[in-house]
Amino acid sequence: MLPFSPGARIFVCLNDVDFRKGIDGLAAVCRNQLTQDPMSGIVFLFRNRRGTSLRILMYDGQGFWLCTKRLSQGRFKWWPTKSPVIDVKDLQALLWNGNPELARFGADWKKILRQ
Repeated sequence: MLPFSPGARIFVCLNDVDFRKGIDGLAAVCRNQLTQDPMSGIVFLFRNRRGTSLRILMYDGQGFWLCTKRLSQGRFKWWPTKSPVIDVKDLQALLWNGNPELARFGADWKKILRQ
């Protein structure tokens, strides 16, 4: 599992993306479709047309990371349709091919500590 800080900003490209695109092509999608700067430190998430693969693009201050997860069988069952922003818990559930809307998570310690 990739380590993301709990406050990481994650933008999802709601449309399917041609995975023949490399880093530069996906960075262009970030700029043109998501209207975000790909070098801003935001984590960007993409899905292929068949729903069998995900790609994560992120910039760490020195260069880009491009990570791919391809399922050996089946398809990713859940994909956001309304908001292009998800949180880290949703991303972790999705990477395990789960549905973040149905996933059960432990206590949110930030909320507990504020009470």
